[in-house]
Amino acid sequence: MLSFISKRLLVALLVCLTVSALSFGLMFVSGDPAIAIAGAGGRAEDAEAIRVAYGFDRPLVVQYLDWIGSALTGNLGQSIYFNVPVTEIIGNRAGVTLTLGFISFLVALVIAVPLGVAAAQRPNGWIDRLALVIAVSGQAIPSFWLGLMAIVVFGVWYGWVPISGADTWQGYILPVIVLSYYAIPELMRITRSGMIDVLATDYVRAAKAKGLPMHLVISRHALRNAVLPLVSLAAVQLGQLLSGSIVIESVFALNGLGRLAWESLLRSDLPVVQAIILILSLLYVVLTTLADILNAVLDPRLRGSS
Repeated sequence: MLSFISKRLLVALLVCLTVSALSFGLMFVSGDPAIAIAGAGGRAEDAEAIRVAYGFDRPLVVQYLDWIGSALTGNLGQSIYFNVPVTEIIGNRAGVTLTLGFISFLVALVIAVPLGVAAAQRPNGWIDRLALVIAVSGQAIPSFWLGLMAIVVFGVWYGWVPISGADTWQGYILPVIVLSYYAIPELMRITRSGMIDVLATDYVRAAKAKGLPMHLVISRHALRNAVLPLVSLAAVQLGQLLSGSIVIESVFALNGLGRLAWESLLRSDLPVVQAIILILSLLYVVLTTLADILNAVLDPRLRGSS
């Protein structure tokens, strides 16, 4: 187990370094960043002054080491558009994204796990077919279309909930429903698959033969082993919900990190885009690494090895 954890941490470190290099390289994807900052009406002298002021005239390796060193101390640079520290802008917007992501994740778990367990108990039954419909539709329907339809039906026609903004908790209802709908299929399918495998094992059949009620068989014996694969997938889904909310935030006019990234791209505010990609990518790597380590600790096949 210790060998697995060490290798996983080493891989995570390498991935983090790769992500940081790619995030830094975004500044130079569209060409000379000094020209982009100067704008269409900027003169050559303005671009040269910007190049010197921002240090773009130095070697790329020196710029990268300086940037990553500053990032490690919490300094992610200065916003070109707002002329304030990037950390301040991200701090003001991160709460919306974190709230939306975590609530959507919890809603998806609360729906997906019981539905997957119920579907596994009676394969090809009506609950299993309902789960199949949810899984297929959840992966086939575009998120922006589902969000727009939710706004039209529940916000415009019936007026039950706000259609934009997050000034009150009601403003999160539709975004959470739409965002969680896309995490439910994967979580439900892995729960169903794991539960079907566990229900076919000898110790579960022995528990049934002893006369234990089905709900005790599931809660005491089957579920704890069936959810082991769910741990890694849940971390992946949480990372995707946090980092993939740009469409939902744009549809529902939520001032989170996703919408900030889109606005910053339109404004050519590259330091903000850099920082958002770096933070969300590292968060995703950390979540998946912790999930893999937890899975290794809980897996009896790895628990006794070192």
